[in-house]
Amino acid sequence: MEIEEEELKTQDPNFWNNPKKAELLLKKIKDKKRWINSWNTANESNEELEILFEFFDIGEIEESEIEQKYIEVINKIEDLELLNMLGAESDKLNAMLQINPGAGGTESQDWAQMLMRMYIRYGERKGYKVNVIEEQDGETAGIKSATIEFIGDNAFGFLKAENGVHRLVRISPFDSASRRHTSFASVYVYPIVDDSIEIIINPADLDWDTFRAGGPGGQHVNKTESAVRLRHEPSGFVVECQETRSQHKNREKAIKMLKSKLYENELRKKQEESQQVEDGKMKIEWGSQIRSYVMHPYKQVKDARTKYETSNVQAVLDGDIDNFIKAFLMQ
Repeated sequence: MEIEEEELKTQDPNFWNNPKKAELLLKKIKDKKRWINSWNTANESNEELEILFEFFDIGEIEESEIEQKYIEVINKIEDLELLNMLGAESDKLNAMLQINPGAGGTESQDWAQMLMRMYIRYGERKGYKVNVIEEQDGETAGIKSATIEFIGDNAFGFLKAENGVHRLVRISPFDSASRRHTSFASVYVYPIVDDSIEIIINPADLDWDTFRAGGPGGQHVNKTESAVRLRHEPSGFVVECQETRSQHKNREKAIKMLKSKLYENELRKKQEESQQVEDGKMKIEWGSQIRSYVMHPYKQVKDARTKYETSNVQAVLDGDIDNFIKAFLMQ
């Protein structure tokens, strides 16, 4: 068996002499085991369904039990199909997600913060490690921008479905006349390169700037210039990091973020995924949204690409977006 042969290699005393090669092999083993476990789980559920049919035929169980198990089997098969959709090299990587409000001041900035909360909740549901790398508070409420890191299996593979403009329709809590407002915010997702992918950056191409971190974090964060801003001249990419109180660690994270952007940029060229990229960079305005979240005069969240929809808006805003992502990937 392939996995057993590969696991034997990990027991070699010289296995860790080449750390990058070792980590790659461990990842391969982990991916194969995840496939096998998913297959075994789906197969066991199907066998249980067949047994239940036998009990149903002799009148020992109700039809409702058959229906419940049938739905379970279908869901597990769909999970297998979903794994099959995540076959690209980048799909297995961790993800960086950026949120920016559209025009509209406080309204759109508040909507951007609601999206930030939704994605953090989604990451927690998936069991990902979630880190807020950068967050700029709005003047009155909400945020001007945010960058969030997601560490976990297939984080980019799933979250790439969120690239694009998100539209909110609601009665504004900031309008004294209680009028209905429409707000927009853009979401852009890119994969985080790991140590197995080599990206060479010329230090001469980098322009560094430091500044005081804003928002929560204590006196130390606000009094020292621990936050960093990095500009890569050849690409024009700009990244900011204020995750920790250590300027050195923030510099390391900024370099990693830049490498990830450069890698993602090359992936887009090679894989000709221009349409998905354009979705992530569309103008933040009417007609460009990938998904609409309507809270008034009715409740509905609908994806413009897949037509998948639900009336449970609150559950979606609490991070329950799996079905939207699944519909996109299975499309």
